Amino acid sequence: MDPNESLIEYPSDFPIKVMGATHADFAATIVEVVTKYDPTFHAGKMQTRPSAKGNYTGLTVTVRATSREMLDDVYRALSTHHMVKMVL
Repeated sequence: MDPNESLIEYPSDFPIKVMGATHADFAATIVEVVTKYDPTFHAGKMQTRPSAKGNYTGLTVTVRATSREMLDDVYRALSTHHMVKMVL
């Protein structure tokens, strides 16, 4: 398979898991980061799960991916953000 070929058809809804330390502004900050790349994104497209002890918060954000480049940009922005510990 050509490495430039994508297994994803665009546009499509694509879930991204984001983990970070629990903080009052964590979810709002992630919404802000994602909407820079997907203007249709809003908090209603996000699921929140606290960790067992409440120290971390897991978010599943579902973006409307329009291209591989757009997805790469979202991953890069999230994974380099100081509040984010992990992006899957």
